[in-house]
Amino acid sequence: MNKTVKIILVLVVIVLLAFVLKYFKDANSKSIVDYKVEEPFYTSINTKAVATGKLNPEEEIELKPQISGIVDKILVEEGDVVKKGDLIANIRVVPNEQNLVSAKSRIATAKLSFENAKTLYNRNKALYDKGVISKQDFENSELSYFQAKESLTQTQNDYQIIKMGSISGGSSANTNIIAQISGTILEIPVREGDQVIQSNNFNAGTTIATIANMSFMIFEGKLDEAEVGKVSEGKEIKVILGAIQDKEFPATLTFVAPKGIEENGAVQFTIKADVTIDSIANIRAGYSANAEIDLEAKDSVLAIREALLQYNRITEKPFVEIMQEDNKFKKRDVELGLSDGINIEILDGIKEGDKIKIWNKASKDNEEDEEA
Repeated sequence: MNKTVKIILVLVVIVLLAFVLKYFKDANSKSIVDYKVEEPFYTSINTKAVATGKLNPEEEIELKPQISGIVDKILVEEGDVVKKGDLIANIRVVPNEQNLVSAKSRIATAKLSFENAKTLYNRNKALYDKGVISKQDFENSELSYFQAKESLTQTQNDYQIIKMGSISGGSSANTNIIAQISGTILEIPVREGDQVIQSNNFNAGTTIATIANMSFMIFEGKLDEAEVGKVSEGKEIKVILGAIQDKEFPATLTFVAPKGIEENGAVQFTIKADVTIDSIANIRAGYSANAEIDLEAKDSVLAIREALLQYNRITEKPFVEIMQEDNKFKKRDVELGLSDGINIEILDGIKEGDKIKIWNKASKDNEEDEEA
């Protein structure tokens, strides 16, 4: 009985040993995981900053009335090209009743003064001709007469302006809205019959029309604080319009704001640039635009794809894995230079011909796609 048990135990040990040996054999016979590799290469790297903004006319003005009233007639339409001095609109004055009554009262008072001064003047002139009064007394009465006459004319003119908006109704009348520059009518925010308010020290007044010279356009945009320190006035940039994406317009940076404005947690700086517009280009004010600004460029530098980089979790220093002669990979710290978001310059740590590990391992599907 003891002999039978011993035989069974020996058989069990042999079977277990066979399983262990098979396990280690299968484990050691597994295929080695292959990784694709890339070599560094020489290329040109150019870093750019992109500023978003709009294209606006450099010279744009708003026409406002110098007298309150009703828009009587508008002589142009939006999009029309006008010259300096062209008539844009007419304003019909709606006089204030109290002002009219007050003006009439001043005319009546001025008439009384004028009639009295005229009577004294005629009397003193007759006395002076007879030699009764001195020349000085006559001249004093003459001066008073002319002053009263001028005062009456002034009050009559004031009444005419209050009632009609002008004295003669000529081209210089307050009721006429005249183009102050040559350009294109961008906007007419009022219509015939609308009431308008005059422009004065206490009120900006109602805008009758907006005129802009479309021959000179400027780009106005915002640039991030991380990039604004690398640009300066006078730098040549490129402007791409949202409506004309297949064409680039050259521009010159003319203004970089000295103070930034925080927007959505990021500090943005306003920039402006003069844009060169082709005469054949159909440009409209307010087009959305992007400005491409070259910040730094290097030619023929040793570089790798930025996707090959890994970073140490503790030191946060970059490294790559280089294939050794035994087909094993070894970590190597690298010193980085300029990057354009795709390729990055290598200053130290990698030399030409090194085989750098691609972290995405080659799968059978990828191999089949390559063979196809």
